[in-house]
Amino acid sequence: MKEIAIIGAGGFGREVKMLIDQINKLDLQYNFIGYFDDGIEKSTLVNGYPVLGPVSDINDVQEELCVVSAIGLPSLKRKLLDRITNPLITYPKLIHPSVIMGEDDLSIGEGTIITAGCMITVNITIGRHVVFNLGCTVGHDTTIGDYSSFMPSVNVSGEVTIGNEVYVGTGAKIINQLSIGEKTIVGAGAVVYKSLPANCTAIGVPAKAVKFHDDI
Repeated sequence: MKEIAIIGAGGFGREVKMLIDQINKLDLQYNFIGYFDDGIEKSTLVNGYPVLGPVSDINDVQEELCVVSAIGLPSLKRKLLDRITNPLITYPKLIHPSVIMGEDDLSIGEGTIITAGCMITVNITIGRHVVFNLGCTVGHDTTIGDYSSFMPSVNVSGEVTIGNEVYVGTGAKIINQLSIGEKTIVGAGAVVYKSLPANCTAIGVPAKAVKFHDDI
């Protein structure tokens, strides 16, 4: 078995531990050793497993270790992962056994998490360290950039292009043949009918950009 640790001991981190448990029930692959978290004191127990230290301690690991980031905010996720320079660290893809996935031209990058109840169809490219929370769907011929995060029940229709570090809130829907620029935030429940530029926050039905933010 491979040893594995999670970055982030909050709610989603504990759910990712549950995901690892469910993968292991079908095919025993991982030995979970604990969490890395900058905001919780080292050796604190979280559901019986220790916080191993801050994220910087990953660079001191002396043996091969799988690490997965359970951080929802894309910019923070990227910044934390950028701090890891240890060549002994690898980033597995964690895919719940219930996920329905096509077999034709599907590419999924390292460190990506796909939780229970998701459906990913065909001719899709998903970048590195992407998160799909419960019950998301992604349609054909879609491209999704690195570090993006999709909260529960997001529906992405076919032929959509999504940039790096995009955050899509719970229950949002993205209509087919659209693009969403990098680092854009789509609010919960929004319905995206028109393409969105980079670095904006869009809310509503239909979704409209309500503010623009600096590079984050």
